[in-house]
Amino acid sequence: MPPGTPPMRATARFSCLQLSPELGPGRPVMSMMPPMPPRSPSPRSPPGPLPPADAGPLPVLAVRDLRFGWSRGGPPCLDIERFEVAAGEAVFLHGPSGCGKSTLLSLCAGVLLPDAGRVLLQDRDWAALPAARRDALRADRVGYIFQQFNLLPYLSAIDNVLLPCRFSASRARAAAGAGAVRDAAAALLRGMGLPEALWRQPARTLSVGQQQRVAAARALIGGPALVIADEPTSALDEDRRDAFLDLLLDACAARRSALVFVGHDRRVAGRFARQVALPDLNRAAVAAEAGA
Repeated sequence: MPPGTPPMRATARFSCLQLSPELGPGRPVMSMMPPMPPRSPSPRSPPGPLPPADAGPLPVLAVRDLRFGWSRGGPPCLDIERFEVAAGEAVFLHGPSGCGKSTLLSLCAGVLLPDAGRVLLQDRDWAALPAARRDALRADRVGYIFQQFNLLPYLSAIDNVLLPCRFSASRARAAAGAGAVRDAAAALLRGMGLPEALWRQPARTLSVGQQQRVAAARALIGGPALVIADEPTSALDEDRRDAFLDLLLDACAARRSALVFVGHDRRVAGRFARQVALPDLNRAAVAAEAGA
């Protein structure tokens, strides 16, 4: 960031990915999280006891008896008994358009809260935390590669990558290691194949594929516990796609980050330790088919 840039202020909705106007003179507060559709309020069912965990370490991400719907009193669009992702595990999540993949990702990241059941990140229940603590936990523990990138257009590529480290001291410490945080950002951009001449260019001047690689580097910096990738290879050619997957999978494995990767390109599914079809996992989809 340029010298003298004022510190960022956390804002209530998604503070780990929000910026105050000072970063761009005359610019409104911007959210890097895409707006969610309006939802009718629905009372939450009290959470039941968590089933006993299997022997061994707790999963990074655990979904238990989740139910979620967009309208009060209507049928749920998601009804998932159990879904887990362990540290260092890479899961390829697939399903047809409109089956609820992006909604599930938002629940996993604590952006949405379930109507019933529990979604836990490293044994912390998103719904049990106040909004500010959810924001802080998300900043520290979640890297998100958005389908629409959500880069800040007036910041350079490398400053976009550094954003999580400005919201999270723990991400900054992990990224720095024995060196500098900016060196970690540079290494990620280099690994993504982004030419160094573009690192200081405003994000709005980059091509779609270049923006996608910047967004991936931003999610990976600091080795978050959970990396969520929403169709991140859609704008990449085959060579760039394979190089991107090499870096993403290697980076998550090296840091023991759990990876949930949503995609339509089944050609890459074999690169992942586990493949999950959301319609098979989602009891709401089975019930809808039975009633059709």
